[in-house]
Amino acid sequence: MAEFGVGVKRPSRFGCSCIFWDCSFNLHCMAYYVYMLASRKGGTIYTGVTNDLEGRVFDHREGRGSKFTSKYQVKRLVWYEEHSDVGMAIRREKNIKKYYRKWKIDLIEEMNPDWFDLYRTLNW
Repeated sequence: MAEFGVGVKRPSRFGCSCIFWDCSFNLHCMAYYVYMLASRKGGTIYTGVTNDLEGRVFDHREGRGSKFTSKYQVKRLVWYEEHSDVGMAIRREKNIKKYYRKWKIDLIEEMNPDWFDLYRTLNW
């Protein structure tokens, strides 16, 4: 896993040392993201997995991400981590979904204590 967070080096886009300038079409070089969205600090939390973090969060913000996030206005990206293996990312998402709420809050606040909207920091 790469380091990430507010004021910390953001993960590489594809999490690999591929020799290609843009390896986005090379499956073994793709990056997968586990992420949490919140309605506000201490509010409703949603956990998901994607291979296009910026696009997926945009969809949630536009009300197209899921019925749950649309219904509860869960639009703020408060935590994410990058994986190079889709199976590992899916297992991590399922594991986090089983966490007690307190554990999810601790995970978010370890990276992002103010629950800042990290979507604004995505600019790839």
